[in-house]
Amino acid sequence: MSTSANASEEQPYRIYTGASIGPAIRHYRRQADLTQAQLADLVGLTPTYLSRLENGEGTEELRRIIRILKQLGARMALQYAD
Repeated sequence: MSTSANASEEQPYRIYTGASIGPAIRHYRRQADLTQAQLADLVGLTPTYLSRLENGEGTEELRRIIRILKQLGARMALQYAD
């Protein structure tokens, strides 16, 4: 894993399935040096729900969005924001 100093040089996380968002969330959370509880508090979620997202659960809405994008010939990618 790279340091936050060169985080902007990382390749984006390509999101092909609802479950693939979890590793990206976990990666960026760890890069920000936050626990699940801290991040959940910052964004108004329960730590349990955030844990489920990181483990690829509870992502039905995202699965629907990905199906729409796939039908349109587009894909989703997450990249570190400055």
